[in-house]
Amino acid sequence: MEAAVLWVVLAGLTEPLWIMSLKRYNASKNLLWGLPVLFFMVFDPVLLSWATDGGVPVSVAFSVWVSIGTVMASLTGYVVYKDPISRRKVMFIVMILMGVVGLQFVGGA
Repeated sequence: MEAAVLWVVLAGLTEPLWIMSLKRYNASKNLLWGLPVLFFMVFDPVLLSWATDGGVPVSVAFSVWVSIGTVMASLTGYVVYKDPISRRKVMFIVMILMGVVGLQFVGGA
């Protein structure tokens, strides 16, 4: 089960790579940037699949994956692309993280 949770976390942590590749592809229309986009579009769900095969319930695995991906995408936007961030946005990101932690406390994974 521990390895399965690791797959979910890894899938969430690689979401920014997909986002950055997609942004690069959209800006350049260079097909070489399309390759990492396609890779991560397949790789991340495969990691999620491994997690569910390892015993993490599908609902929990997907929720955690999306939550980590959301947080990482927000951080990537803020740090890499200088997207604006407000206190409200930070508050809601913290609420997402609290939800993931809450799932762990109630025996989610």
